[in-house]
Amino acid sequence: MTVKVNQLNIRSGPSVTYSVRAKVKQGQRLQVISKKSNWIKVIYKHKTTGWVAAWLVQNSNVQNVTRLSEATIVLDPGHGGSDTGALSMSGQPEKKFTLQVAKRVERKLQARGARVVMTRSSDKTVPLAARPEVANSASANIFVSFHFDSSDENNVASGYTCYFYHDGDSKQLAESVNKKMTNLPVPSRGTEFGNFLVIRDNSVPAILIEGGYINTSKDFKQIKSPAYQKKLATDVVNGIANYFKNHN
Repeated sequence: MTVKVNQLNIRSGPSVTYSVRAKVKQGQRLQVISKKSNWIKVIYKHKTTGWVAAWLVQNSNVQNVTRLSEATIVLDPGHGGSDTGALSMSGQPEKKFTLQVAKRVERKLQARGARVVMTRSSDKTVPLAARPEVANSASANIFVSFHFDSSDENNVASGYTCYFYHDGDSKQLAESVNKKMTNLPVPSRGTEFGNFLVIRDNSVPAILIEGGYINTSKDFKQIKSPAYQKKLATDVVNGIANYFKNHN
């Protein structure tokens, strides 16, 4: 594993409550001993052992890529199984539409040569904490999670949003995708910081896309439409391609 932040604390246990045993700088390599939830036990310079937060390091075998055909991309259709997600005014579940959109994105990415890994490909329950781990296991370059928003009251909000948690690559990815989402018949709410576990606890650049408000009639008319889903998928893929093209 390689440290991806300016300075990383190696702690005596798998939590921020444990004492700091050592501090390592960006780019330093760490040998993995074991994993526990979102923490990794490592050895540094063949002598110091301790625990580091998984989302602050990255697999050393992850290659820098400049085009889609070189990339490994994890797509995360939100919710699934017993977790329906938000409901439309007619009771249709968010999980249904996140999977439909993710599959459209998957096909478009594969057509352009990318390797795609899905956190789920059917209507099954996937624990939140397990989703970022898919990116680790796949040595992925990026992680994109799909959701549809919901407001406290029906028909009061509209639009799509691209969320990031970490500055740097994740923020750049969100901005790149949002910039290409100009083909949609719902308004843009821009890019925002979002404290969502699947992007917060991720070790690769990660974003979460809310593709419209499922409990707003005009948005839901689009969300359930194959034409809208195709446009959304096309824009997301173009944004991802642009990210790799301009990523240093």
